Amino acid sequence: MIVVKNLTFSYGKDKQALHGLDFTVGDGEIFGFLGPNGSGKSTTQKILTGILNGYGGSVSLFGQDISTAHTQDFLGMIGVLFEFPYLYANLSAIDNLKYFSSFYPKEQRRDIDEILEKLEFKTDFLKKPVSSYSKGMRQRVSMARALISSPKLLFLDEPTSGLDPSGAVLFRKIIEEERKKGTTVFLTTHNMLDADLLCDRVAFITNGTIAALDTPKRLKEQNSSHRVQILYLYQGRREEKTIEIQELKSGFSFQYDEIISIHSEEPTLEDMFIQYTGRRLS
Repeated sequence: MIVVKNLTFSYGKDKQALHGLDFTVGDGEIFGFLGPNGSGKSTTQKILTGILNGYGGSVSLFGQDISTAHTQDFLGMIGVLFEFPYLYANLSAIDNLKYFSSFYPKEQRRDIDEILEKLEFKTDFLKKPVSSYSKGMRQRVSMARALISSPKLLFLDEPTSGLDPSGAVLFRKIIEEERKKGTTVFLTTHNMLDADLLCDRVAFITNGTIAALDTPKRLKEQNSSHRVQILYLYQGRREEKTIEIQELKSGFSFQYDEIISIHSEEPTLEDMFIQYTGRRLS
C-alpha cells in the first residue's frame, strides 16, 4: 500500500528534516508513526499526503509514484484527518460534509446522517455553525470528513485529540471497523494507548531517522527486564517481591500464605518511546 525508499527532505541548506527513511505499510495494516515534536513525523505525513514536494527518494501509494499520480481518482482513495480540524467555521457539520463530499463520485460517498450518528454527534448541533462546537465535536466532524469518501487509505493525525475517554474508545472502535473493511491506516499520535491498542506495527522516528520499527508486542518483549513482581500475604502482612521469570520454574523460594497478584515488569510503549527517541511525552 505504502512504499517509502530513502526519503529525504530539507527545509533549507542546514535544516535537513528527513535522513533517508525506508519503510512499507501493507494493505489493511494499521501502522503507527510515532515521534516527538520536531522529529520529522509531520514532514513525512505531509509528503505522503501530497502537501509537500521537493523531497528526495521515492514514495508510492497503491503501487503508483505519488509525484506523478495526483489524479482525481487517485486522491479519491485517500482520507485525511488533520491534527487541527480543517473545517469551515461558519458552516454547520451537515453543510461542511455536503461540501467536501461533493468532490467525490456519488457512488463513493457515505450517507452523512448515518456517519454522524455512528460518530455519536449531538443532533441538536447538526445545523449550528462549527464555530459553536467543542474540540471533541469538531474532531467528530473531521473524522466524518475523512471517512465520507469511503477511502482505501486513511491518514489519521492525533485522531482522539480533544475526546473524552468514551469518545476515544468509540474512535478506536471505528478505526478497527475500517480496517476490517480492508482500509489501510497510517496513524501519527502521541497517545501511546491508541498506538498500543490499534497498531499492527509502529515506527519510532527521531531526528529524521527511524530508530525502531516492529510490532508493539515485540518491541516491549525485546526490552523486557524478564522479572515479575509478586504481591502476597504472609502472617497477616502484605509483602512484595521481585524475582527473575526463570525462577518461577522451580516454584516460589519464599514463604507465603496467599498470592494476591503476579505482574510482569514488561515496559510500556511509552517507555519504548522514551528509550528510542530520548524524549518524554508532553
